[in-house]
Amino acid sequence: MRELTEDDASFVNELLNSPKFIKYIGDRGVRSDEDARKFIVERYRKSYEVNGFGLYAVLQKDDGIPVGMCGFVKRDTLPLPDLGFAFLPEHEGRGYGYESSIAALEYGRDELNLNEVLAITTLDNIASVGLLRKLGFEFERIFETPENESLNLFRLSLAQN
Repeated sequence: MRELTEDDASFVNELLNSPKFIKYIGDRGVRSDEDARKFIVERYRKSYEVNGFGLYAVLQKDDGIPVGMCGFVKRDTLPLPDLGFAFLPEHEGRGYGYESSIAALEYGRDELNLNEVLAITTLDNIASVGLLRKLGFEFERIFETPENESLNLFRLSLAQN
């Protein structure tokens, strides 16, 4: 995993326009590689600078090609960072989500000194709910966003025993 850069514009454009990303995460209005470059600078790179964390490119070990993203998002509407992940359709179901989430959670605990993190999903995103449960997240409640969308809220303690 590594920070996203402007060089990832084509990959980010493809990922943000994949059907499941739009359905479960939302349409970010990115329609070209140039839009993706701006999005990377204004969202991902800014998060690294402001928050000290963000979403990171998940790379295949053998060739370094990005297959998805995983990391933490700091939202104004939530009190703690939340774990986020998304993968290109052809790379779903191969364990990248679990493996990269474990790495992100360890990084959050060991390097960012996070004691707990949140995660959110749409009510119908069964695959993400399953992954969160496998990672040890516990369902906390359904909450309403400022846009009147109902989302599942999950919480995970990162405290070491």
